[in-house]
Amino acid sequence: MATILVIDDERMLCDLLQEMLRRHGHEVFTAYSGQEGIQAFQRHRPQFTLLDLHLPDMNGIEALTRIREHDPKAVAMILTGAGSDKLERQARDLGVTDFLIKGLSPEVLISAVARALQPPVQPASPESGGGIPRTSHDESILVVDDERQICELLKKYLTNQGFRVHTAQDGPTALAMADLERPQLIVLDIYMPGMTGVEVLRKLRAKKFPGGVMMLTGCEDHALLKEALDLESLDIIGKPFDLERIGLAVEVSLILTKKPGAKAAE
Repeated sequence: MATILVIDDERMLCDLLQEMLRRHGHEVFTAYSGQEGIQAFQRHRPQFTLLDLHLPDMNGIEALTRIREHDPKAVAMILTGAGSDKLERQARDLGVTDFLIKGLSPEVLISAVARALQPPVQPASPESGGGIPRTSHDESILVVDDERQICELLKKYLTNQGFRVHTAQDGPTALAMADLERPQLIVLDIYMPGMTGVEVLRKLRAKKFPGGVMMLTGCEDHALLKEALDLESLDIIGKPFDLERIGLAVEVSLILTKKPGAKAAE
C-alpha cells in the first residue's frame, strides 16, 4: 500500500493511528516531535505524512516547511485539536491536502487518508474506444444508516454500479465525512438514534452543502417526512426497499443535482 509517517506528541494517539493504518495494509512510522519528524521524513521518505499542528519543539507549520525543503511535493495532512484561520492559510500555502480534527471516528480518518493517496484519474484516450467504463464513475455517494447491514448492502450494490461509496452510521460522522469530500449524493436514513436524518439534512443545508440528499425511512412520522421535503430532499424511499428501485432513484437524484434550481421529488 503506502508508507505513512505520523508526527504527534501524543504517544497513545500515534500508537492508535499506527495500528489502525497498518490494519489497512500501510507501512507506518511515528515521531513525537517536529525534529524527530523531520529526521524520520528524511530517513523513510514517506508517501504521506499525518502531522499534528501543535508539537512541543515547533509548530506543525514549521515542521511542514522543513519537510517541504526536502520534498516540495510530499503529501501532507494536518491533524489538530484546535487551529486558526492564519495557521490554516499557511498550511494550505504549503500544499496541505486537508485538516482533520482530533476525535473523528476511525472511518473518517481512513477515508481521508485513502482519498489523499488516490492517484488522479486519467481521462480516457480517443484510441481507447471512447466511453469511460462504468467502474470509473466520477460521482461519490455517502450512505448514512445506523444499521450496519444496510450500509454494507448499499455500499456493495452501488459500488458494483460503478460509484465511489463511503458509509457512516451516525449523524456527526456523516457531517464530518461530508465536509471532507463533498459527495455528489447522500443516501440518508431519516430515523437514527442521537441525531435524526432530518437534523443532519438541516445542518447540511445550513452549511450550503451543494450535493443532493435522498432519504430512507422505515417510519411514518409525517412531521419528519414533511420537513425532509421542505428541506428539498430529492426522494424519500421506504424500508424495506428494492435494490433496483434504489439504483434508479440514485441515477435520477444525481441527474437532478446537476440541474440548477431542482426541487424535491414528490
